[in-house]
Amino acid sequence: MSLHDHTVVSVETIKITTRYPRTIGRNARLGSHGDGPTSDAAIIRTDTGRAGWGLLAGPAADPGTVVGRPVGDLFDEEDGVPDEHRWLDFALHDLAGVILDQPVYALLGAAGSPTVPCYDGGIYFADLDPDDAPRGIDAVLGHCADDTGLGFTDFKLKIGRGNRWMERETGDERDIAVTRAVRAAYPEARILVDANDGYDLDGFLRYLDAVADCNLYWVEEPFLDSAADLAALRKHLDRVSPKTLIADGESHPDVDKLLDIAADGALDMMLMDVVSYGLTPWRRLMPTVAKAGAQASPHAWGLPLKTLYAAQLAAGLGNVPIVEGVPGDTVDVDTGRYLIKDGLITVPDQPGFGIPVPDQLNSGAS
Repeated sequence: MSLHDHTVVSVETIKITTRYPRTIGRNARLGSHGDGPTSDAAIIRTDTGRAGWGLLAGPAADPGTVVGRPVGDLFDEEDGVPDEHRWLDFALHDLAGVILDQPVYALLGAAGSPTVPCYDGGIYFADLDPDDAPRGIDAVLGHCADDTGLGFTDFKLKIGRGNRWMERETGDERDIAVTRAVRAAYPEARILVDANDGYDLDGFLRYLDAVADCNLYWVEEPFLDSAADLAALRKHLDRVSPKTLIADGESHPDVDKLLDIAADGALDMMLMDVVSYGLTPWRRLMPTVAKAGAQASPHAWGLPLKTLYAAQLAAGLGNVPIVEGVPGDTVDVDTGRYLIKDGLITVPDQPGFGIPVPDQLNSGAS
């Protein structure tokens, strides 16, 4: 049977909750990230008893535009989901995989390895909390140790404390001390750093000079996007840490501008969010990213489901050397059933995205 032999009979919306293993604190720009968000997802069912589900990739639209239509009208195996149905991007990819009995990465071409390295994205400014008795660098090391128990061996460290939370010089010194402490504790780990645009060029070059021997895997969003500044950063890295990659593109990206910067050799890794940018757009963009001489690692912070999506994209499209891991659980709000337990660092070799459809629907289902 082809996708055209299955007709959509319902599109239902649900709530899922993410529970982090601890309260996730501050970064260079934002306050506490809390204990985990509640998110919207959709379940699509067909007249043949098949179902797929996934996070909404945009505001929910009228299900009436989908119900009664063959799945083959809503999903193209070569191209993905049409723009008008992009809010169902992930649910339709999942459904197509279920119908065709293929994992999503196989639908995407299986161009990458099904074993995808996954770094820990949950290391924030724990040293600064609580305000009345900050715990210091040992708190950051403690969170790294906790997450090794979940299977993580590589860590992304938030830096940029001097942007908002500490005096500039003191904050920069703390960034250096945290980076060096984690490197000393984990000499074999990939260490990535993310400044969330919390530096300027000169300040970030001073930080790099102080941690040059730490062999950083990548530096992410060091400052507001500037082709000239990124070119200067690349030139400096070539002197002090030539293997370190430059990553950018998470926040409100001008994708064409970033592609030009990548083609000029000043950007190595493009990070557009796997959900807000979208799986279908990534399918279309990846060949252009590769042509520009860059790689990709779609931003996944916030939800373990996004880690799963990024891993499937990596295994399917290739050109993704590592993905962002979100430690935590995902729970069906209505039933309390675990959909993802204790994090996720593997690509399920099961139809669709490999996560069972939630049991029940909330009262807001349409």
